[in-house]
Amino acid sequence: MAGKSVGIQGARRANWSFLKPVQPDEKLSEITGTTPLPRSELIKRLWAYIQRHGLQDRERKAIIHADDKLQAVFNGKRRVTMVEMSKLVLSHLIS
Repeated sequence: MAGKSVGIQGARRANWSFLKPVQPDEKLSEITGTTPLPRSELIKRLWAYIQRHGLQDRERKAIIHADDKLQAVFNGKRRVTMVEMSKLVLSHLIS
C-alpha cells in the first residue's frame, strides 16, 4: 500500500444543492423576506417566525398552529406536523 492514498471510507460529501439560494414565492416571502436564501436559512427564518408568534403546540411539539400568513403557505391548513410543513414549504419555492 505504499504510495497509495487511502481515503476515509464512508465519508460524507457536502450537499451543495442545499446551500444553493432559492427564491420564496409571494406567500412565503411574507414570512422569510423576498431575497433568495439557502434552504437552511429559509427554514431558520420560518422557525424564528413560528417561535416569535408562539405557533408551536406546547404539548405536542411536532404540531404547528398556523396564523393567517402561515395558513397561506400551508395551503389553507390550520394545523400541520413538522414533516408536512417541510413538504408544503417546498411547494412555495420558485425554480
